[in-house]
Amino acid sequence: MELKLLNAEGQATSNVAAADTVFGRDYNEALIHQIVVAYAANARSGNRAQKDREQVHHTTKKPWRQKGTGRARAGMSSSPLWRGGGRIFPNSPDENFTHKVNKKMFRAGLCSILSQLAREERLVVIEDISIEAPKTKLLSQKLAGLGLDSVLIITDNIEENLLLASRNLPNVLVVEPRHADPMSLVFYKKILVTKAALAKIEELLA
Repeated sequence: MELKLLNAEGQATSNVAAADTVFGRDYNEALIHQIVVAYAANARSGNRAQKDREQVHHTTKKPWRQKGTGRARAGMSSSPLWRGGGRIFPNSPDENFTHKVNKKMFRAGLCSILSQLAREERLVVIEDISIEAPKTKLLSQKLAGLGLDSVLIITDNIEENLLLASRNLPNVLVVEPRHADPMSLVFYKKILVTKAALAKIEELLA
């Protein structure tokens, strides 16, 4: 498979060969959904906590007598049926949200995402991307010249100027090939990959 190779000015100069095992896979929606959900679930901290009826601070005095009031029977105000009472099945702070995904499935899912991005022409290969100074304005102008607004930049070696300049741009993320996750690949409108990073991706996923 061949992908268009752009120069620093955003002009297509030639094509670059890409491995069919990584960029020529069939679209597997079920697998992509599974790895995206698993990635999001594994990122959850699980630090929320709720109280059961034993832990809430309430008196144990019976609200009213058992019979003769015409109201329903009630033992104490910490009942889960009452407002402010404890939860029946409270969330614990050590709750485990992780999903297990095999390495082979995860790699296959990433290849399926990259293949679909290449088919939709959302994946762009560039010779190299760099800026002279760590200025957000310089990077913003460079991306505007390439016609990119929401972009994930995958580069083999992250330069300090590029990293610092991208931090104030909400729709721009700069990562190395090993940190390209399924959530980011699906979220950003365009994926900008340097030629060196393309070889690294093939090495990691092939």
